[in-house]
Amino acid sequence: MPATRVYSAGDAARALGISLDTLRRWDRDGRIRVQRDRANRRVVPESEIARLRGRRQQTLSARNRLGGVVESVQVEGLLARGELAIDRPAHVVAIITAEAAAELRLQKGTPAAAVVKSTSIMVER
Repeated sequence: MPATRVYSAGDAARALGISLDTLRRWDRDGRIRVQRDRANRRVVPESEIARLRGRRQQTLSARNRLGGVVESVQVEGLLARGELAIDRPAHVVAIITAEAAAELRLQKGTPAAAVVKSTSIMVER
């Protein structure tokens, strides 16, 4: 069974569109389920972010996921160029439709993942 991805409190707050202070308050109030890492910092499971956003966690058959944070999004006409800073030593650039970039609400600083399958790279959030 694959390990559940967790986000730092700051990345989780950005993904939810809230401030870090709000995330901490939600934790104290029991509104969000957080875990603690070895340094006792809050970390938030990806499934919890999906629950709070009102979405089912999407599962794809792709095995190669490169998690990271959106570095830039440039929209020109029907296409968008999204650049992700990957957690591992890597850098991925993907050309996707402007509609997909808007639907994923891609913007600088949001957590995202490059999903590599065959010769295509997709972006998920």
